[in-house]
Amino acid sequence: MKTTEGELIRAIRERVTRQRAHGDRIVRLGIGDDCAILRPPRGRELTVTTDLTLENVHFRRDWHPAQSVGHRCLVRGLSDLAAMGARPDAAFLSLSIPRELAGRWLNGFLDGWMLAAKRYGVVLAGGDTAEAPRAAKAGRALFAADVILIGSAPAGKALRRGGASAGDLVYVTGELGGAAAELRSLARNPAVDRKRDLKRHPHLYPEPRLQAGARLMARALATAAIDLSDGLSTDLAHLCQASGLRAEIDVSALPLAQGAALDDALHGGEDYELLFTARPGTRIPATIGGIPVHAIGRMRNRSREKNRPPVDLCTREGARVPLPPGGWEHFRGRA
Repeated sequence: MKTTEGELIRAIRERVTRQRAHGDRIVRLGIGDDCAILRPPRGRELTVTTDLTLENVHFRRDWHPAQSVGHRCLVRGLSDLAAMGARPDAAFLSLSIPRELAGRWLNGFLDGWMLAAKRYGVVLAGGDTAEAPRAAKAGRALFAADVILIGSAPAGKALRRGGASAGDLVYVTGELGGAAAELRSLARNPAVDRKRDLKRHPHLYPEPRLQAGARLMARALATAAIDLSDGLSTDLAHLCQASGLRAEIDVSALPLAQGAALDDALHGGEDYELLFTARPGTRIPATIGGIPVHAIGRMRNRSREKNRPPVDLCTREGARVPLPPGGWEHFRGRA
């Protein structure tokens, strides 16, 4: 089905209009003019994050349904807001679309994106569209999406990576490794059941821990936080570096998802759970926002060994071994 850019923009605008009411708290003027106009909420600071979704990097057409691609495109950025305790308010979505995807596939993508936006309270306030260029020799054009997310948090209260202290306990929400395990299953059999189900598909339909992040921030429970997008070993190293510390993780305390191996939990990534630290005397609930919370380790003073990784893994046998970052890193790939 042939779709013009004007028809596409009108269709997106109609979708947004139908779910607009809850976004009036920040979006004064959305799609339809040269710029959007936002009204920052009084007493709150804006939080801004950007995220790219690239075909053959973040998804494959033969593995991922279009609705899953749209869902994941938005949720990846929402998870960044969750890690800071921020409330999502508005989004900007720019699309580079291969001509052959401009019909049914794109409608599926927008279905997934808009369903997630409605579920998590996000208004689409603008963006851009373009036809993706085809490679000069034989290669097909590839889809790309760029999302800018605007959130807000009470002034001076947003959670950050750099607030941990030596002695703080390390926690994670939910389970680890489920996304990596499902991705491995998709690689073996892309034809498995891939219908939209947030409980059964941690890779295809992940959930951002927005409610948990907001409660951690509102109750001043966490000293530092980050979302688990690149893998526990990598993201915890980021938190250690920002806080000037190291960490010890107890392998027996890691909450492995069903079907996940230890390597999935440590390095798999895309779980979009929250990793956070808290003072030893802080009472952390067993669940936050309906999501289980698990203590998995402790922050320590930085090692004097210059090249030692900032994270140690405490084995079931009582040994303490260095845990180098082994998650995803662009330009290097998985370690």
